[in-house]
Amino acid sequence: MDIKANNLTVITLRHTSSQRLTILKTRRQRWLTVHLWLGLTLGLLLSIYGITGSILVFHAEIDEWLNNELLTVVPSEQTASYQPLAEVFAAGRAAMPPTAKLSFATYPRNQLAAFQLSYVLPISPDITQNWQVYVDPYSPRVTGKRLMRNSNDWLPNTFIDLIFELHYALLIRSEGVSTVIVGVSAALLIISTLTGLIVWWPLTGKWRQALTFKVGAGKVRCNYDLHKVSGFYTLLVLIPVLFSGIYMVLPHNVVPVLELFSPVTYRYWFQSAPPVANAPAISMDKAVEMAMQRYPSGRPHWIYGAVEPTDTYTVCQDGVDAPGSILQRRCTVIDRYSGKILDLDDPSLPTATAGEIFTHWQWPLHSGQAFGMTGRILVFITGLACPVLFVTGVIRWRQKAATRRKRKG
Repeated sequence: MDIKANNLTVITLRHTSSQRLTILKTRRQRWLTVHLWLGLTLGLLLSIYGITGSILVFHAEIDEWLNNELLTVVPSEQTASYQPLAEVFAAGRAAMPPTAKLSFATYPRNQLAAFQLSYVLPISPDITQNWQVYVDPYSPRVTGKRLMRNSNDWLPNTFIDLIFELHYALLIRSEGVSTVIVGVSAALLIISTLTGLIVWWPLTGKWRQALTFKVGAGKVRCNYDLHKVSGFYTLLVLIPVLFSGIYMVLPHNVVPVLELFSPVTYRYWFQSAPPVANAPAISMDKAVEMAMQRYPSGRPHWIYGAVEPTDTYTVCQDGVDAPGSILQRRCTVIDRYSGKILDLDDPSLPTATAGEIFTHWQWPLHSGQAFGMTGRILVFITGLACPVLFVTGVIRWRQKAATRRKRKG
């Protein structure tokens, strides 16, 4: 009786396990359908985001290689240190008409790079031009300038700006339309990635088979393995990159959601308070000086100018010595009139909320700079994997379609 009872128990367990496996396979088939159609409809966009993103990981190096005479300098032994920042800005202003407004400055990323000063130049009530002026920080001497774009032109004039426009806006001129398309498509691609993980998950526990290529397999299996393996190993990078992209193009939609869980201050929303009297604004170099006083160990990187009356100065610094903090990037938002610090984008502050720490990570994660060169290379590889996922997915779909046709025939 005991033997019969044990056999019955084993049979029952096997039957239950078989039923459970059948249910899981049925559910997975539904997720596979979702994954398939999201991949087919959005795979081309994923490929564009991936390829352009990989290029932008090294955009500074590529731009310097393409425009070496403009963007690089050769320091002499007699002028081994930078000239005062005020003189650099003065050299840039002298190279532009008086009506041009300094909108942005990029501090040299190393000893061989020039200052990059971006200007907005009104041409007519409806047309503006974007110019960049390049200044040797050791002289300071203007090494050249170039017209980046006319506001009424569809395409930028430079390769890197074209890649930026394609990556962030798909070359769509309407900002409202482009941000919605990019943001929503990125959200759907996150869903596609997660459904891919569900479809990939080995229900029978064959993990080695799920994580590796099958040696000596034919073309069909090789394509399948390439799709699943490249998808799995880029998953942990791809999802944060896609989400940070949504955050950057649709902050007005993402930040209110984050605030449901934790308070968030978004530095781009701060404004300068115009004085009652026509008091002059502080200079841009003064704003950098104030930021350096707050973070003396940091190296300035991006300096946002104040073009409109209510705009603020924002100085972002890299290499800030912050023990216990992985990220060494800090941004200081300054009122252009009073010089008051309006916001510190600093996750190491005791007052920093979980929401502020989370948002502070988004740009470093998106660019890969959060983890130095290793992070940049990981984002670069993940970007190149995107067209691989799309192409292998399309091939897999066509292979299965051809098999179904043969069975029907």
